[in-house]
Amino acid sequence: MKYELVAGFETHVELATNTKIFCSCTTQFGGEPNTHCCPICIGLPGTLPKLNKRVVEFAIRAGLATHCQIAEIAKMDRKNYCYPDLPKAYQISQYDKPLCEHGYIELSNGRRIRILRIHIEEDAGKLVHSRGSTMVDYNRGGVPLIEIVSEPDIRSPEEAREYVEKLQLIMRYIGVSDARMQEGSMRCDVNISVRPMGSETLGTRTEIKNMNSITFITKAMEYEFARQVDLIESGEKVVQETLRYDDVTNTTSSMRGKEDANDYRYFRDPDLVTISVPRSKVEEIAATLPELPDQKLTRYTDELGLPEKDAQLLVKYRKVAEYFEQAIEGTKTPRTAANFIIGQIFRTVENETEKEAFAIKVSAENLNALIKLIDSGKIRMNIAKSTLDKMLETGQAPSELLSDSDMAGLSAEALTALCQQAIESNPKAVSDYRSSKEKALKALVGFVMKNSRGQADAAAAESTIKSLL
Repeated sequence: MKYELVAGFETHVELATNTKIFCSCTTQFGGEPNTHCCPICIGLPGTLPKLNKRVVEFAIRAGLATHCQIAEIAKMDRKNYCYPDLPKAYQISQYDKPLCEHGYIELSNGRRIRILRIHIEEDAGKLVHSRGSTMVDYNRGGVPLIEIVSEPDIRSPEEAREYVEKLQLIMRYIGVSDARMQEGSMRCDVNISVRPMGSETLGTRTEIKNMNSITFITKAMEYEFARQVDLIESGEKVVQETLRYDDVTNTTSSMRGKEDANDYRYFRDPDLVTISVPRSKVEEIAATLPELPDQKLTRYTDELGLPEKDAQLLVKYRKVAEYFEQAIEGTKTPRTAANFIIGQIFRTVENETEKEAFAIKVSAENLNALIKLIDSGKIRMNIAKSTLDKMLETGQAPSELLSDSDMAGLSAEALTALCQQAIESNPKAVSDYRSSKEKALKALVGFVMKNSRGQADAAAAESTIKSLL
């Protein structure tokens, strides 16, 4: 029998506010343990929370960017459970009246992964286990989160990867989070079940907690799918439980039985007022949203004529896309800028973090100036490439690196003389070309380009050599 994977995601995204959700403590990452917290963070008796308005605005931005409906009235609730990282013994979250509902993320295959809800809540502290002891760091406690809950619409690890990557990119584009999974500012709980192919009935689900790597998410899903299929085919039942993933052994193991909503005894938080969201406020926030990644990708391919793979590489990093748009302003050939960025510039930017920051020496204005020199015919592409290499090293403008002779080009007479020299100096290549070996012509053109120091036009050199032969 064939089985189908069914998965839904609960994605926690730390919001990029300066202060925490209910107090004025900093949200800055790192710091000595328990130095970024106060009596409100750690829930001392008598303290009162006050909701950070910016958190609500960021959640609305996230909802609008994922096609959600924004509630006019929402409220905060207490989610009760006892665990050392929550000193109050409850988490302030949202239950039956979240801020955002009924959105979607569209995948490249056309399928929409429905978003059930996006709600705001506070993060918990961090437990540090060492030599048989457990210590608690409450610096992270009270950092504002949004939780994005999808419907069980994902059908493969590949779809899961694309869904998470798109969510991550959207959060970065709209400026609500850096969504750095390696720092814990974006984490996923993955709910998985299996069912016979063609069945509409959902199987018993398990939940893999706190996944902070897209690679590990896909590996964990593959393992858990195979494990559940093996249980079913062996006549055993899948137990609803919460699992942890071990990336060393590539296995999942049980943490505890899976809780349902009634286990948390939700009730309205009596210390926080109702959240009212006027339509005018939603429209005001909507007007500030940037062009979203999918919209930008369509524009790059349809209007600018970029190949889809190139466009995807540019759109993948918000700062790269912003740099590209500044670099092509007023130019004739957007593809030239794309090739320079994806080729020479990306070779100097080693990893994903550096591409996200994109703090390179060549300013967008200087790249723009270089491309305009190509567009106007003042320099050839090979001169431009060598100049860009120097710009990447020094940060200088092209005008500081190019001489008058670089931009003068070659006269027709000088080009003819160099082509004649190429023929006389490369008898074997000439013989091969006359024997219908077209590749030999490239060697002759290469000779001209090398000896002209890039000033010759390659197409003109090829034409001249053919005429001379």
